[in-house]
Amino acid sequence: MLNHLANQFGRDVRAYSAGSSPSGRINPFAIEVLGNAGVDVSDFRSKSWDEFVGENVPEMRVVITVCDSAAEEACPYWPGSPVTVHWGYPDPSNAEGGDEKKRQAFELTRQAIGYRMLQLLTLPLDTLSNAELQDHLNRISQS
Repeated sequence: MLNHLANQFGRDVRAYSAGSSPSGRINPFAIEVLGNAGVDVSDFRSKSWDEFVGENVPEMRVVITVCDSAAEEACPYWPGSPVTVHWGYPDPSNAEGGDEKKRQAFELTRQAIGYRMLQLLTLPLDTLSNAELQDHLNRISQS
């Protein structure tokens, strides 16, 4: 989703998505709401964050965790010691009330994450120190 927004704003930002305990499939409601928002999901796949540690992995400037359950987990050591922040959201797949309520929960979560991503994209990432970037990301997490 961040790649999609970055392209719309002409920003040179690359984003990766992974989880601590991937299920092996992406939730169909996530695919649906992202696709409806214009995000190209054709290359999306379920993957572990372990794919981003070790040798020959992209160096990241920022690592953002979003699932409330991930806030309590020990994150791996990220090469390059990126700035880390938690933007917590309840897991929309746990929404009660049938398919329509789950679909709505995924859409609301997409919108909330998108709002914070837009704030991230307005930052002068090339000129901020890591401490300044951490401060900005912490403030965004409160919005």
